[in-house]
Amino acid sequence: MAVLVRAGSGPLWWSGVLAAGIGAVPPGITGRRIGVLAGAVLLLLAFAAVALVRGRRYTHFARTATRAARSAYLQDRGVTIRNWRRSHRWWLLLAFLAAVGSSFAVPAAGGLLLAGCGAGLWAKAVRLGRLERSRECLLWVRTDWIAKGAVGKPVRGFQSTGIAAGDAAPGGARRRSTVAV
Repeated sequence: MAVLVRAGSGPLWWSGVLAAGIGAVPPGITGRRIGVLAGAVLLLLAFAAVALVRGRRYTHFARTATRAARSAYLQDRGVTIRNWRRSHRWWLLLAFLAAVGSSFAVPAAGGLLLAGCGAGLWAKAVRLGRLERSRECLLWVRTDWIAKGAVGKPVRGFQSTGIAAGDAAPGGARRRSTVAV
């Protein structure tokens, strides 16, 4: 489940950084210094807002997670990320273009806002990883419920499995392979 949260953090962060770099080139209406300072404030606000939004719902579902059945379908980490990015690619492109376009008014601010959203998603995934480690389980959402997000309206709760289930580590990161000698 943290994989689903973490799936958007990379594209948002890197497209935001790229848009901020491109946006720093034109002087804009407000000037570069004002634009970058406004962008820094927007980055911090977006980081805090995205990291904290729906936090209670995540923790409630994590605490009330039911044990997944043996017959439960666990989707691979790579498949989850690929599906999320494919379904959101046009929104990501539109956000990138809007961030670059806004740089003609306020240089780099839109890109830093986008990067702040990506960093907030990453922080949320890290917080979920701490919850998973403390409970020594991985949290999952049924694949037919995730159309509206990890805690959208169709989601009625999380399922939990052992820490070794699937190919993701707690927090949605790629599991490191251990080689026995």
